[in-house]
Amino acid sequence: MTLKNFITIGTFDGVHAGHRFLFNRLNVLAANTLTNPLVLYFPLPPKTLLSPRPEMTVLTTPDEKQPLLEEAAGARAVALDFKQVRNQTPEEFFEILLTRYQMGGLLIGKDFAFGKDRAGTAGWLQTACARREIPFEMSDFLATGEQKISSSLIRKTLASGAIEEANRLLGRPYQLTGTVIVGNKLGRTLGFPTANLDTGIYKILPLGVFAVKARVKGRVYDAFCNIGFRPTVNTIQANIPLVEVNLFDFNEDIYGEQLTVDFYAKLRDEVKFNGLPALVAQLTADREQAKKILQGSF
Repeated sequence: MTLKNFITIGTFDGVHAGHRFLFNRLNVLAANTLTNPLVLYFPLPPKTLLSPRPEMTVLTTPDEKQPLLEEAAGARAVALDFKQVRNQTPEEFFEILLTRYQMGGLLIGKDFAFGKDRAGTAGWLQTACARREIPFEMSDFLATGEQKISSSLIRKTLASGAIEEANRLLGRPYQLTGTVIVGNKLGRTLGFPTANLDTGIYKILPLGVFAVKARVKGRVYDAFCNIGFRPTVNTIQANIPLVEVNLFDFNEDIYGEQLTVDFYAKLRDEVKFNGLPALVAQLTADREQAKKILQGSF
């Protein structure tokens, strides 16, 4: 006999420590009811999809989210199509949970709502589950110390540059993944060759210079990363930050490869220097500081 699924549903942007608290509870409930844990998720926040002008407000892109979810939950994660769900009545969506996803239990956050005009509230789901004698539970996204953790709190923390605090709330280093693209190769002439990343249109990019670890082609390298507008050398006014990563002890062609950056500490803000010698001196200091910080990481 095929086991039914104990389901949780959400956007889970950031797959943060609060979400992990929820997933731990999901696994307990699934074990107690002899069901399989199942995570149903929206790849992007609904507000992002509904915005006429998408902004960089996402902690985890769709490509990043599924593997993070499956690792954090220890369960299968299945993407939902928000454009379909948004116009469904609560009754229609509930029937899909029962038939397509074989729901045998439901765990949701207290602020969860779905369907047309967000009519499918947590209270509605609780009543619908009770009628069918389906186990149901609501939970806040809490973590150690009983602090409520939210994706919006982490976004604000990143915007302030507090990487270490953002990592604590996430329960892991903040990361971004992008494709290595061709830049103007100025860094190479300065002795600091960089991998320039295209991270898409949704990802939050904290501004400044950071100690990071870079993962590419199955290997991990200590590195430092600059995200900003390169005011010392950029003569063109740009409105999209550039992401440049200097990998230590590395000299390979990785154009077109996927590179993931894990953030460990902010070194400084981006500033304009009086000429290239001053810039090179600061980059040298940044590299040494990053090496010291990363020696204590794992």
